[in-house]
Amino acid sequence: MSRTIALVEDEPAIRANYVDALHRYGYHVSAYVNRPEAQRAFEVRLPDLVIIDVGLGDEPEGGFELCRELRAKSPTLPILFLSARDEDFDVISGLRLGADDYLSKDISIAQLTTRVAALFRRLDALRQPTLKDTVIRQRGMTLEVERMQVRWNDQEVALTVTEFWMVHSMARHPGHVRSRDQLMRDAHVLVDDATVTSHIKRIRRKFLAVDAAFDEIDTVHGAGYRWRA
Repeated sequence: MSRTIALVEDEPAIRANYVDALHRYGYHVSAYVNRPEAQRAFEVRLPDLVIIDVGLGDEPEGGFELCRELRAKSPTLPILFLSARDEDFDVISGLRLGADDYLSKDISIAQLTTRVAALFRRLDALRQPTLKDTVIRQRGMTLEVERMQVRWNDQEVALTVTEFWMVHSMARHPGHVRSRDQLMRDAHVLVDDATVTSHIKRIRRKFLAVDAAFDEIDTVHGAGYRWRA
């Protein structure tokens, strides 16, 4: 059975483009123009994954409200923001509401489908508690690759898919500097340097929220970042 994806996007041309592309990758896609239309459908049945724009029609924050409602319905439903609004404030707002990732509409279809597939892999792994996982341990951190989960001092750190792969890129080579290009390649995204910097800042904040003494990620000016050896 093909995976079901709900796309909530108010721009007709963009909506049609994404629906067509996701269909070609084998997904069953239902598209909705605004939050009320999507809400009515979600009351009947939740899809396997939801892609949401932030601004929906006359609701500039409609996507954020929909994300909040969906997360209350299901703590594990994969939710992905895909928006032209990619300022740090908007990204942080979306992630704090429980989204699994937040991507700019500048992203290619190939990158989007890679992220969607990664979210489905994580969901499948979480549903198989007996799955043998590849584990990386660095001091207080335990990183489970298949489940895409990270724990610090036995407390879960809620990373997005992009953030997870950036941490994985650094932690599997402790002491080695990873350039922004390497981090982008390992996280399967193509963004500017400032966006990589923003991702690293959010990663640090999430670890610090678990442990105020966290200091494992070094910034190597002009070169990139490294996980301390």
